[in-house]
Amino acid sequence: MSISDSIATLRDQFDSRGGDEAPWLAPVRSEAFARFADRGFPTTRDEEWRFTNVAPIAAGAFGNAADAALDEPSRLRSGLGFGASAGLDCHELVFVNGRFAGELSSLGAVPEGVNLGSLMTAASAAPDKLEPILSRVPATSTPFFDLNNAMFTDGAFVRVPSGVALDWPVHLVFLATTGQPAAIHPRNLIIAESSSQLRVIETYAGAEGAVYWTNAVTEVIAREDAVVDHYKLQLESNEAFHVATMECSQARSSAISNHSLSLGGRLARHDINASLDGEGADVTLNGLYVVSGKQHVDHHTVIDHRVPHCTSRELYKGVLSGASKGVFNGRVIVRADAQKTDSRQSNKNLLLSDQALVQTNPQLEINADDVKCAHGATIGQLDDDMLFYLRSRGIGAVQARAILTEGFMADVSERIRIDALRDALTSRLFAQRAA
Repeated sequence: MSISDSIATLRDQFDSRGGDEAPWLAPVRSEAFARFADRGFPTTRDEEWRFTNVAPIAAGAFGNAADAALDEPSRLRSGLGFGASAGLDCHELVFVNGRFAGELSSLGAVPEGVNLGSLMTAASAAPDKLEPILSRVPATSTPFFDLNNAMFTDGAFVRVPSGVALDWPVHLVFLATTGQPAAIHPRNLIIAESSSQLRVIETYAGAEGAVYWTNAVTEVIAREDAVVDHYKLQLESNEAFHVATMECSQARSSAISNHSLSLGGRLARHDINASLDGEGADVTLNGLYVVSGKQHVDHHTVIDHRVPHCTSRELYKGVLSGASKGVFNGRVIVRADAQKTDSRQSNKNLLLSDQALVQTNPQLEINADDVKCAHGATIGQLDDDMLFYLRSRGIGAVQARAILTEGFMADVSERIRIDALRDALTSRLFAQRAA
């Protein structure tokens, strides 16, 4: 299928959309699709996409994801190894092929004033609050963001009121069980009102071998003094495509930490954009990508220091084997008025084969003169001396490589503050490295 035919197919799918939804969404969707059709799919001629070719997505025959019986999603949910089905005390919202599955969800006792549920339901119930947010087009938007705005079927709406600290983490589970190649467009909105606190785990998984395309958008809004600890775990099928955008906006003295953990997918692209709009705001972006075979993973991050006295920390690590490819493009912008900015950025990569390839490009754009900023990147292989040392202590070659690899990843994995998630991730990584 040609790209023009693919866009025409998407237009047909857009025009044939049905179902009840808030009336104000119709013009928002139409404008978003018009922007997408005008821009088209990005190509390697676009600077931001020159190392990531999305032609397999653009030329793919992805239909609308159908409703699914709940037996397979239930098995997928149990197979994650963490979450409510594994004994974790959490508020769990499950979505199957982009639609809320209340039968699989486990909300528990939700504190008064906290909103947890379907975004589509919330859009109809509170249009005055959600219309300005869902109709906003950020400067960092991509054609995939516009397509999501036009096509999303549902997603999670999480709102914690002022002064409330949510004890249990919120687990958003997105499961794909498509029989035929299909596109899924989840849209999530997370709002932490002033002086609130919450932890969110966002997990994507699919049936092994399933071919599908997830095009997700998550927006996080942290009001004054709010604290949000966010984890994203991408465990898609190894034949799936995963394109995701995360938009963070922060008010005065707020703090957002995001941990992006990308293990699955044939092609994965993560755009993470943080706008520091209030003095004293703090953002942390940590990432770990572990890929093999012919997997391709791309992280593009933008941290925009717009006001003075803000802090950002960024650490991304990659482990690549086989003929896999990784891309890291981290951009830190310090505006002219953003004096006293403190920003550090680092990308480190470990190549376990001669065929693995990484393209890394950390960037600083500094327009202020009273700042502390640093950035750097490394690409290397396992240290032969360290391997020799472990082998001389009677440790086998495979185990020695695994020990050094796990030690490399630990700098990121140990920063996960939810014990059950950290333990499950560590077990999965050990199994993956041993395979």
